[in-house]
Amino acid sequence: MPPTLASLVHHSALKLTVRAGEDRLDAPVRWAHASELADPVPYMEGGELLLITALKLDAEDPEVMRRYVGRLVGAGVVGLGFAVGVNYEDIPEALVDAAREAGLPLLEVPRRTPFLAISKAVSAAIAADQYRAVTAGFAAQRELTRQALGAGPEGLLAALAGQVDGWAALYDASGAVVAAAPEWAGRRAARLTTDVERLRERPAPASSVVTGGQGNGEDRVELHSLGTGRRPRAALAVGTAAAPGTAERYAVHSAVALLTLLTERSGSLHLAEQRIGAAVLRMLLAGEPDHARAVAGDLYGALLDAPFRLLLAETPGDTAEGEGDPLGGLAEAAESAAARAGEPVLVVPEGTGGRRLVVLTVDDGAAGRACAEYAAAREPAAGTGSGEDLVMGLSGPAGPTAAGGAYRQAEQALSVARRRGRVLVEHDRMATGSVLPLLADEAVRAFADGLLRALREHDATGRGDLVASLRAWLSRHGQWDAAAADLGVHRHTLRYRMRRVEEILGRSLDDPDVRMELWLALKATSAAED
Repeated sequence: MPPTLASLVHHSALKLTVRAGEDRLDAPVRWAHASELADPVPYMEGGELLLITALKLDAEDPEVMRRYVGRLVGAGVVGLGFAVGVNYEDIPEALVDAAREAGLPLLEVPRRTPFLAISKAVSAAIAADQYRAVTAGFAAQRELTRQALGAGPEGLLAALAGQVDGWAALYDASGAVVAAAPEWAGRRAARLTTDVERLRERPAPASSVVTGGQGNGEDRVELHSLGTGRRPRAALAVGTAAAPGTAERYAVHSAVALLTLLTERSGSLHLAEQRIGAAVLRMLLAGEPDHARAVAGDLYGALLDAPFRLLLAETPGDTAEGEGDPLGGLAEAAESAAARAGEPVLVVPEGTGGRRLVVLTVDDGAAGRACAEYAAAREPAAGTGSGEDLVMGLSGPAGPTAAGGAYRQAEQALSVARRRGRVLVEHDRMATGSVLPLLADEAVRAFADGLLRALREHDATGRGDLVASLRAWLSRHGQWDAAAADLGVHRHTLRYRMRRVEEILGRSLDDPDVRMELWLALKATSAAED
C-alpha cells in the first residue's frame, strides 16, 4: 500500500497533529511538496500533501482561506501541512474553518519537524511500496512460469486470475475462447469476441481497454494481443474491478510474455506437425495407408479411423500472406474449429507459391463445417460472377484405402467450382442423377445373384451372416471398427468373416474392381428385393 495521511500521522518521528478532515486520512499520498506560493495549483498534479508556513498568505482572512483551500481541493491536493512556530504560533482559525468546510485534512507540523523529514518519510514509504510491488511481481512471475510449465495455458490463466483478483481468458487466432479462469469467465469473455477481432487487425503487440460488454459495467477488461509476427496468434483478456496496481501489472505483463512464448512455441510445433501431415498425405495418396497410419501416430491417427473428406482449395492468382490471404484464413478456420471440438484435422500446403491447400477433415466434423461456412461467407451474390480469389472442391466420404479417389473427386469438384464461378462445390452434389436405376437390367441381376449365391447359401446354413457383413464393410470403406459397430460385433469377428468371403468367392477384397463388383451386386439385388 502507498503511504497515506494516516500513516504519516502515526509516524512517531514526525509528531503530526490532525486539526481538520479526520475522516479523510485514508487518502494515499503521491508526494509531499513545500510551496509558499499564494497559488501553487498550476504546479500540482493531484495526490500531494502540500506543506506551507503561510509566508505569503493572509491566513487569518476567512475569505482568502476559503478561496485558497477551495483551489487546493479542486486541484486534487489530499492534505495540507501547516508548520507552526514559524510565521504563526498556531494555525489560524480562518484556515482551520476553511479546511473543515471543504473537507480537506489539515495537519499541524511542529517547529522541530522539518518539511524535509516529511518528504523523506513519504519518499521512503513510496520506495518500500514499490519494492513490495516488484517483489510480489517477481513472485507472481515465478508462479505463473511454474503453472505454464506444469499445467500449460489453463494453469497460467488460473494463477493470473488469482493474482489480479479477477478473471482471465485466452482466445485463439480466430477470436474464439479456448480457456478461461475461473470457469464462469468463459461466458463473459465470449461477449468480447468483436473487440478481440478489432485488436487482431492491429500489428502486434497491441492492447486495449474495454468494458465487460452488454451493459456489464462491473469489469474493466484489458485485451492484449499475443505473438511477435505481423498477425497475432492469440489474445489475452484480463478482467478486474479496477485498474491493476503495480504488482498486478507485473503479473499481467509476465502472463503476456509467457503466453507469447507458448504461442510462438506452438507455432514451431505447428510447422513440424504440418511436415508430418504432408508425409501422411503423400503416403495415403501413394496407396500406403498402413505406413501413413504408422507415421500419423496419435497426431492424425484418429482421422484415419473414421470416414474423412478431402478438400482442395486454390487461389487462382498471387496473394500475399497476412490479412488478405484467403488460404491462411481457411486453414485458421479449420484448425480453430477442430481444436475447439477436440477432433483431428490435417492441413497441408501444396504446390509452388503456397497457392493450394489440402484439408483432410472428419466426415461431418466441426472443421469441415467451418470450411463450408468460410466458403459461404465468400460466396458472391447470384449473377455477379465469382470475383473471388478462392475456389474449393470437396470429396465425398472416404477411408485411408480410398484417399487417392477422394483426391480425384476433390480435383473434379474444384474444376467445376472454377468453371461455375463458385467458391465451393461438393463432389456428391455435382450430378443429380444416379447409376442405381441402370442396375435394374435382368442380366445385371443374374450376374449379381450368381456372384453372391455362394455367400447366401453359406448364410442359409446358419454359419454366419456374410452378406450383411460384406455390405457393412463396403459401406464403411473398409473401416473395421465402424463396420463392426454397425453390425454389433467385434472387429476380429468381422475380419474373420471377410476372410471367409474371400475364401468362398476365391477373390481378394484388396482388389478395387472386386469391391466395386460386389457393391454393385449388393445394390442390384437389394433393388430387386425392394
